[in-house]
Amino acid sequence: GPVTARRMFGGHGIFIDGLMFALVADNVLYIKVDAVAVADFEAQGMQPFKYRRKNRWVSLKYYQVPEEALESCEQMRIWANKGVAAALRAAAE
Repeated sequence: GPVTARRMFGGHGIFIDGLMFALVADNVLYIKVDAVAVADFEAQGMQPFKYRRKNRWVSLKYYQVPEEALESCEQMRIWANKGVAAALRAAAE
């Protein structure tokens, strides 16, 4: 389906078929993770999206993509598909 973006979190949410699977904040792309996908991101040393709320840090289930994915359509497709799959699993719950 078509990919769309909406302003949110001081950045943009990235959606496919109405499901948010990624976000861009402070010029960093983050992909949705869940218990199935998070290990792949952590294995690459990627960090979660965090923001400050009332003097504490809050993490969302979105992790940075590896830098090489930003330079390769094939690599980006792999990482983005992990986010879409996590979004689909979350929607099914």
